[in-house]
Amino acid sequence: MASKLKLKPLGGRVIVEPIEQEEMTAGGIILPETAKEKPQEGKILAAGPGERDEDGKRIAMDVKVGDRVLYAKYSGTEVKVDGKKLLILKENDILAIVEG
Repeated sequence: MASKLKLKPLGGRVIVEPIEQEEMTAGGIILPETAKEKPQEGKILAAGPGERDEDGKRIAMDVKVGDRVLYAKYSGTEVKVDGKKLLILKENDILAIVEG
């Protein structure tokens, strides 16, 4: 991102930029907006410091800024920042890190 992200997630939350799906099927059919699946893959733009345990100590998060992740289909809160759709997710809504 050219400009600094204006959101700082708290606790065990992350800010994710969804990676949009292809708008055309393999057979060349263009999908209307209503037929597209909600994106389930995204890139982490910001990460909070992690949740606290019972003693008040931070629990390190398993994800970091720049990771590509898969997340639960209807999870998170959608926000718009500088015209971009972003998601605020809890770390436990993230299903996997995409490697490679």
